Amino acid sequence: MGGLFGTLAAQLGRKSIRTRSLTDPAELWAELFGGRQSKAGPAVSWQTALEVATVLACCKVISEGISQVSWKLYRKAGSRVEVNDHPISDLIAFSPNDWQTSFEFRETIALHVILTGNAFVHISRRANGEVMELIPYSPGMVSVKRAADLTLSYTVSLEGGGSVPVPASDMWHLRGPSWSGWLGMDAVKLAREAIGLAIATEESQATAHRNGLQLPGTYSVEGTLTPEQHVMLKKAIKAAADAGDPMILDRGAKWAAQQMTNVDAQHLETRKHQVEEVCRAFRVMPIMVGQADKATTYASSEQMFLAHVVHTLMPWYQRIEQSANVNLLSAEERRQGYYTKFNPNALMRGAAKDRAEFYAKALGAGGQRPWMTQDEVRELEEMDPYGAHAAELGTGAMDGAGQQPASEPKED
Repeated sequence: MGGLFGTLAAQLGRKSIRTRSLTDPAELWAELFGGRQSKAGPAVSWQTALEVATVLACCKVISEGISQVSWKLYRKAGSRVEVNDHPISDLIAFSPNDWQTSFEFRETIALHVILTGNAFVHISRRANGEVMELIPYSPGMVSVKRAADLTLSYTVSLEGGGSVPVPASDMWHLRGPSWSGWLGMDAVKLAREAIGLAIATEESQATAHRNGLQLPGTYSVEGTLTPEQHVMLKKAIKAAADAGDPMILDRGAKWAAQQMTNVDAQHLETRKHQVEEVCRAFRVMPIMVGQADKATTYASSEQMFLAHVVHTLMPWYQRIEQSANVNLLSAEERRQGYYTKFNPNALMRGAAKDRAEFYAKALGAGGQRPWMTQDEVRELEEMDPYGAHAAELGTGAMDGAGQQPASEPKED
């Protein structure tokens, strides 16, 4: 391991570090002061956002959906062939570096790009340009600049000060939705108000429960209290509230509540609404984070799970695949037909009965024209090709539609 990455590995110690390197002054302010304040009051940063259960659930359901499916390298030259002898094949399918599995690596970069809009991965290469290792950086470690000629440059901040420039050719920059085209938009920043209100409602609910649901009010008495009596009375009221004891009133005292009760404030309805608002920001259906409508049935739930794959995960698959193809494969390799591909078929499976009916039609049942072969069906079910088991199953060779060919007529 040498060159630029050798320098970075020596200085960074190949460990996750905290730095102040950000992409603009506003980001620096947010990092130093813990996030920008929302209109509801709480400051919102990616750290505080992750403490909101709905944000955490949205991030997990997307990042795990990206990580749990197989990611392989293929080459299409007439027919598609899985490639296992290319340098990046093992990196994307099993282990991109010495300490992460493919699942962990994808989960990490997915969390980065979901929350901050950007994920940065250093591409460690051998002297001949072959990709040797993929090292993810925390988004806060990397600053990005665009020159007048539209070229991008990256700088990685080091612990204790200082920084190291990284050529764009050695940095895989995975972007989320982008306005500028070269830097992803911060999802937490865009959804600050929805997340901030979710934090505020949770904090207010927690405070109410901590006080035994005893909300502040007015304690009025007849006559005038001395300063000492005022202090003593206030302490007595607070002590009774904290202990949950009944309050004894004298001197014609009266208690008048000054705030709405939790029922009046509709805390539960507000919190449910904020779950939906946060889910909208991350384009995740509420059922995927554990909030289902009472009218939801098993059948409708199954369709929602399939819709989650199609409308939430598929765009992320495409985003990562195309970015990986551009950054991890050379132009010549792409011309030769190499490309990476996620396989979400396992997530798209319906019930066994539905799959059986679909496959039967695909193989030509009911007099329909077949559009799949038996081996293609077996591949979708993650089974070996039919030919490898023909003898075991007591069947002969299959034709292109997965049917046994008609036997030759016997001579008389």
